[in-house]
Amino acid sequence: MSASRALFVEKGYAQTSTPEVVAAAAVTRGALYHHFEDKQALLRAVLEREFAELRRAIDQATPPALDAREALIEGSLAYLDAMAVPGRTRLLLVDGPAVFGHAEMMALDEASAAGSLREGLAALLGDGPLVPALASLLSAAFDRAALAISTGGDANAYRAAMLALIERVTAGVGR
Repeated sequence: MSASRALFVEKGYAQTSTPEVVAAAAVTRGALYHHFEDKQALLRAVLEREFAELRRAIDQATPPALDAREALIEGSLAYLDAMAVPGRTRLLLVDGPAVFGHAEMMALDEASAAGSLREGLAALLGDGPLVPALASLLSAAFDRAALAISTGGDANAYRAAMLALIERVTAGVGR
């Protein structure tokens, strides 16, 4: 998986062949297909690992001792930091959606950052009808910020903007 991740990041999913993955991983083609049905299944496994690492980073930044607002802020910053891992935005926000589509990527993300964001908003605002929509909209804003940062945007400006957005969205709601 590490060899395929490196190739997917360097060349992109579409431009990476399974013979290249096999050579980079120093395994046989049979070994690759023993573990993965096809290249798409291999990408899914890489994405699942990326999402798990993303969730781990958010969970580490949001210990249970934090109140809901602090946890939302710290989790938000942890997301942006974790998305700065080289290649992660390409995998999770470019190639993943291109290969699997929006609905499938959202399902994968629900166990990761999107789910964490929804949980944080619910803890702060209660389980009202606005929470799923707010989580979806904020998640999209976080993804755009991560993409902008990955292409050279001012990370500090995007971090500050995301924190201001969270503050505005949550100010006075559910209090």
